Amino acid sequence: MRDEYTPDDPCFLHWKRTGAIDVDRFWSSWRELVSATVARGVVMRRARIVSEPVTEFIRHEYELTNPLNIASGEQVRWLPRRLASDLALPGNDFWVFDDRLVRFGHFAGNGDFLAHEMRDEPDVARLCVSAFEAVWDRGIDHAEYKPA
Repeated sequence: MRDEYTPDDPCFLHWKRTGAIDVDRFWSSWRELVSATVARGVVMRRARIVSEPVTEFIRHEYELTNPLNIASGEQVRWLPRRLASDLALPGNDFWVFDDRLVRFGHFAGNGDFLAHEMRDEPDVARLCVSAFEAVWDRGIDHAEYKPA
């Protein structure tokens, strides 16, 4: 849900210098994890809420999505922030596991990762599942989304 993440991320800095995406060098363990998870029959969906025009970091994420996320088996949708104004969303990025466990990501204003927080309260999980499904329903499939 942020427009800037981890400004010192080596993959991002490499892309800024060269314009190249190097999944093997920076993301091989993630690709292996996702591929193995999807092979077990688990559906992995990722929704990104983005401001438009997109930031340089989001442009990097967009260019990374096909060779990393899609190629590994994730489904990805994008939702321009202007289309999310009437959705109730948690205040932080989150991942939901098995509709019952939530991992919140806490970031500094500049995008530096600070910490994650695991929550298993049923009300928190329901809020996050509901928010994700609302974003997913409005989101534009990666194959169709063209960042402004």
